[in-house]
Amino acid sequence: MKLSTIDSDGQVAMRHAMVASQLRTNAVSDARVVAAMARVPREEYLPVEAQDMAYRDTALPLGRGRFQNVPIATGRMLTEAMLQASDRVLLIGAAGGYTAAVLAEIVASVTAVESDPALAALARTALVSSPKVTLVEGPLEAGHAEGGPFDVLFIDGAVEQIPEALVAQVATGGRVVGGLADRGVTRLASGRKTAGGFALLPFADIDCVPLPGFALAKSFTF
Repeated sequence: MKLSTIDSDGQVAMRHAMVASQLRTNAVSDARVVAAMARVPREEYLPVEAQDMAYRDTALPLGRGRFQNVPIATGRMLTEAMLQASDRVLLIGAAGGYTAAVLAEIVASVTAVESDPALAALARTALVSSPKVTLVEGPLEAGHAEGGPFDVLFIDGAVEQIPEALVAQVATGGRVVGGLADRGVTRLASGRKTAGGFALLPFADIDCVPLPGFALAKSFTF
């Protein structure tokens, strides 16, 4: 991968500034999440043209209508997931592999699903030294049923609905975190799958980037 035009010392300084100003001040309270996001070089999981913006408090364009989530959205969802060292995580929306790399610092294994071929290629290269991560190229809404059941479903973006096909891949008692999109407003939400059902409840009004493939069917009006 082509290196960023900013020197490595500069990137390290900006990464620690991100942790101090964006994470610690915004309820990212899990020390393991903070430490992992301080270690993982975010710029290495972005297209070259976005690397110099890696630590900005904004969604970053990845091309073809896709964006990298803002750090605070990623950090809050990672914290809310209540990750355990033994967890098997299904990540939907791998993009360039950044969130998968952060998760791999904390959990036992990550199955990361990405539908965009260019982003999947970027993730495959960036994650070459992350043996805990399995990258799956395919529709986001399909997940990876043959790898389940998973302890955590992590949807790294905002969706209008979570298909039953994805919920079915979560173990009973498993946790789900993601973004919910409702008429242009996004919120972070979490829930737990039980024997009796599944539901998500919003926990933070934070912008979250949209993911393709999860739109509600449009109803006719007269």
